Amino acid sequence: MELLLKERNIKYQIADLDQGHSFPAVDTYAAVVVLGGPDSANDVNDKMDNQLARISETVAKNIPYLGICLGLQVLVKAVGGLVIKSRTKEIGFVDPDGDNFTVELTEEGKKDQLFEGLNHSFIVFHLHGETVELIDDIMLLAIGKFCRNQIVKVGANAYGIQCHFELTPEMFEIWINEDKDLLQLDKEILRANFETIKAEYTKVGRQLFGNFLTIAGF
Repeated sequence: MELLLKERNIKYQIADLDQGHSFPAVDTYAAVVVLGGPDSANDVNDKMDNQLARISETVAKNIPYLGICLGLQVLVKAVGGLVIKSRTKEIGFVDPDGDNFTVELTEEGKKDQLFEGLNHSFIVFHLHGETVELIDDIMLLAIGKFCRNQIVKVGANAYGIQCHFELTPEMFEIWINEDKDLLQLDKEILRANFETIKAEYTKVGRQLFGNFLTIAGF
């Protein structure tokens, strides 16, 4: 994601909440992106309360928003939906049936600008044990086989994506050596899985984030 921002000469600021950074006021930003992390949207602490408040402000002010994994869950909770334990924990590239994790666009998703230039189904990477329950004001754009609510939209330009499309080889190596769920899997199998789909996965990720930047007016 940072590479694409640099290629388009888009100025950006990173706030790492795990390093004690505060979630900045959103008024001066043209778009807000919230990534994943080890927290739960159901955590009861000042850090999560502040994050939910900032995201509520983002939606209320009609500032383009993109949330990935936890970023989806905090979006849904901020606008009145629920975050619950998923019946199936989705980890890695391969689902419990031995197939690649994929998402399928709904009829609404097929018409949305976020997916312009993409197929109606694409391969993704997962790393989550919670999922969301939607309210009527949240539009479902893509579904999964095990965790149904995969990509959602609130209002005109706030998107939440449960799966990860932003994974780079460098990030991947860090995650498989640090994340407690990925540490339970065979690293060489994970590497082989990534290598098999890396070209297509990277192309989809660049297109998806590029589409969001276009929606955001960049």
